[in-house]
Amino acid sequence: MKFIDEVAISNKRVLLRVDFNVSLNPDYTIADDARIKQSIPTILYLLERNNTVIIVSHLDRPKKRDSRLSLVRVARDLHTYLPGKKVVLIDDFTKDTSLLEKKSGQEVYLLENIRFYPEEEKNDSEFVKKLAVLADVYVNDAFGVSHRANASIVAITKELPSYGGLLMKREIEMISKVVNKPKKPVVAIVGGAKISTKIEVLSKLIEIADYLILGGGLANTFLCAQGIPIGKSYCETTEVEQAKKVLFMAAQKNTMLVLPQDAIVGNPADVSQGGHVTKVENTPHNGQILDIGPETQAQFGTIIAKAKTLIWNGPVGYIENPMYRRGTDFIYYSIAQNHDCVSVVGGGDTLAAISKKEYLNTISHISTGGGAMLEFIEKGTLPGIEALG
Repeated sequence: MKFIDEVAISNKRVLLRVDFNVSLNPDYTIADDARIKQSIPTILYLLERNNTVIIVSHLDRPKKRDSRLSLVRVARDLHTYLPGKKVVLIDDFTKDTSLLEKKSGQEVYLLENIRFYPEEEKNDSEFVKKLAVLADVYVNDAFGVSHRANASIVAITKELPSYGGLLMKREIEMISKVVNKPKKPVVAIVGGAKISTKIEVLSKLIEIADYLILGGGLANTFLCAQGIPIGKSYCETTEVEQAKKVLFMAAQKNTMLVLPQDAIVGNPADVSQGGHVTKVENTPHNGQILDIGPETQAQFGTIIAKAKTLIWNGPVGYIENPMYRRGTDFIYYSIAQNHDCVSVVGGGDTLAAISKKEYLNTISHISTGGGAMLEFIEKGTLPGIEALG
């Protein structure tokens, strides 16, 4: 595959697939526009070479057209990063022929939420021809959704000359670096709720990491696998046997698998008290583990300080409630204070937790991928990358 800075693309109509799947507030306003900002270098690169840029993105998972998930707010936000350009939102590219007319060069076009079309997630070869007719060249800068074999990710590459964007290039280079040529010791931190979606990547991380730190609901399943009572805490009971296999594998590979020793136990709906600290084995029968405790913070922090290479995906607490974000905040600041390591951080919930914090520039690479980042670590490629050749 080739990237846009390795070929001459100028005076072309460029169909640019990005990942503007931004996090939203309850009223559907944009909570965080980090994903928009990270695509700006590719957009500017193409505009500087006199290309007409036609942007494709999805937002959330609409079942049908839903005005709450329109990209109209994204268009307004995007405009603030493109001074002198007019961002034009195209409501229905299958019916609007204005895109085929000659342009002044002052406009950037944003197609309405591509998932408003059910053919997108079906990777429909006929539907994608309606996209392809709009452009001369296709560029994929949407690493975060390239694990999906969707029409605007995979099928489109059969219709147009196709290249990777600048963000795609950096994602591949940085994640490949920490997986294939890491400096030791390697510390991997995996949080979030489910183990069921992460078994394979945990197996891969055990091969490369010296320390594998687990937190969040995922860690509860491992505590169950060790016979530790966790009350009414979230646990994937159907995955306990898989967790036992991962524990065994870590022991075989001499990877230190580190689980919480103490926890904040409380009520997920309580926004004033914030729970109480207890040893994990002393979790009350009706209690819920919602964050890591201070003893665990100290243990995790000591390990993070040793790292020369660090991978983090997934919060270690129930961050939907601010009372249970302290553990995740602690992880972030511990990484930020280690100036001697190459760090890659990703995952939608993780980014939502850290995106507005200071010291972000101390993180070597903030990945736009959650599931995509984990799948790339596991397999070394993604369907969207394979499609680029």
